[in-house]
Amino acid sequence: MKTVKTRPHYSILNVRSLIFIYALLCILTVLFSRSFFSEALYEGKVPGKLNLLVFFTIPAVLLIFLGFAAAGLLGDIIARRPGTKFRARLLGYFIVIVVFSVAPIAIVTSVSFNEAIRFWHSIEADAAKAAAHSFAVDNFSFHLEHFEDILKKTNWNAVMSSRIALPADIASVQDFQKTEGAWKEIAFTGAEGGRLESPPSEIEGHITREMPRDTGLIRYVTLPARNLLRLVNYNLGADFDRGMAAIENQGERFEVIGILRDNASILALFYYGVFFVPTMLMTAIIAISFTRRVTNPIVELTEATRRVAEGDFSIQILARRGDELGLLIRSFNAMVQDLEKSRAALVKAEKISIWQNMAQQLAHEIKNPLTPIKLSAERVLRRWSNEPEQIGEIIEDSMLAIIQETEGLSTLLNEFRTLSRPIEPSQSWTKISETAEEAIGPYRSSYPEVLFNTGNIDGAVAVKIDKHRFVQLLTNLLINAIDAMDGKGLIELRTDFVQKREMRFCRLSIKDTGKGIARESIPQIFTPYYTTKESGTGLGLPIVERIVNDHGGSIWFNSAEGMGTTFFVDLPVSGEAV
Repeated sequence: MKTVKTRPHYSILNVRSLIFIYALLCILTVLFSRSFFSEALYEGKVPGKLNLLVFFTIPAVLLIFLGFAAAGLLGDIIARRPGTKFRARLLGYFIVIVVFSVAPIAIVTSVSFNEAIRFWHSIEADAAKAAAHSFAVDNFSFHLEHFEDILKKTNWNAVMSSRIALPADIASVQDFQKTEGAWKEIAFTGAEGGRLESPPSEIEGHITREMPRDTGLIRYVTLPARNLLRLVNYNLGADFDRGMAAIENQGERFEVIGILRDNASILALFYYGVFFVPTMLMTAIIAISFTRRVTNPIVELTEATRRVAEGDFSIQILARRGDELGLLIRSFNAMVQDLEKSRAALVKAEKISIWQNMAQQLAHEIKNPLTPIKLSAERVLRRWSNEPEQIGEIIEDSMLAIIQETEGLSTLLNEFRTLSRPIEPSQSWTKISETAEEAIGPYRSSYPEVLFNTGNIDGAVAVKIDKHRFVQLLTNLLINAIDAMDGKGLIELRTDFVQKREMRFCRLSIKDTGKGIARESIPQIFTPYYTTKESGTGLGLPIVERIVNDHGGSIWFNSAEGMGTTFFVDLPVSGEAV
């Protein structure tokens, strides 16, 4: 029973692997996109040439895979393999659906990107930054003037002695006295947040602000007496420094916007090339592999149907587990089995008719040699009666003719008896390797120019067949192979295991390098008395077929004129070495 497996002829990766790679690609895309947008929007970093080269490696590799997949599909189309048009049509429908689904997203993304660029170009970032900075400087100058005015009008000694209250905008006042070369605090009033462990400077005047030490404060140093230093802290308020930090931060953001605006084309190329194109390429690769997976069972079912229509009822299709077409394939296999049974019944009826014709043919074949036997005997009798002294001149030729025709009749009757005699199936196991060597032995020396290759015969395998019948089977097939090669060439014997339904068989193949079987002779090759040899009886292959069938096996062949012939014999096999 021949089988056809529903699997692709070739594939770079199967669909599950492609889906796994696609999921991995999506995860990498999400991770890279977060990093990309974070660096681009917050740090103003634009991918350099090296980064672009690294990131575009994935689309390049996927493009190579797509090229191989598309080349395979194109090769199938050019070779006009079955199902290719259906695959191409299915792939076309898939691509149309993908394009219709992706096109709106791509258009919206492109429009949004262009509008964002146009919006960035409309922002007067430099002017806004300059105005904010000017406002901050003016505000600080106002506070300085107000602080200086307070410094001039306030009696700080009275403040430190608590005779008068601390001015409203003054955060704190701290006095230091220099003793033994070191400044030590001798008085403090106001908020604790302005207190320092030592003077920030020994020079009278405004102190340069240091963050975070001077957050919300302006400090001023005065020297009211020798070895005396007074630190006055003006309260700017926490909002002033937060506002200044916000202005600086937004200024940096404006600079990032400027960088992004100037490199918009590179960013767009990176976005589409790294985040959009790979998913599209991966989708196309999966689509090509998926169409092959979907159409392959249909194609093989079509091929099997064609072969059944041509008369090959031994074919069975093996479907994958969970195959959507499993029910159809099982129905097809059941139909082929029913057709095979019907054909077997028809063949049986035809064989009965053939036996009737064979009986008539045998009578005719026997009648033909009887005529020269009768004539030879009558010739001897006439000479004996008329010229007995000269009988020696004809007796040798006449007796030889009688003997030759009698041997031909004996051979014909023996082969007919073999063909017509019921064969009891053997219950014993016969080793193929030993029997094959026994059958080949006589021909190795008789035909030195014929090479017999038995290296591919499993030495442990045995078949359920009578050894004598098996030798007869092999001998007939070997003689035909040798005659087809004119006694010169290669004959190769090989064994393989096949599973048919619930039985295990050994497939013995005998391949020759002869002239092959003519096309017109193929339908009649197992027909009794049909032969293309001058001295053949036409019973050799029918006898082989009879032996194989009666032992529960099957026989068929493949042949091409000028290339040789291979006969296949399937026989029940034991599962263990004998």
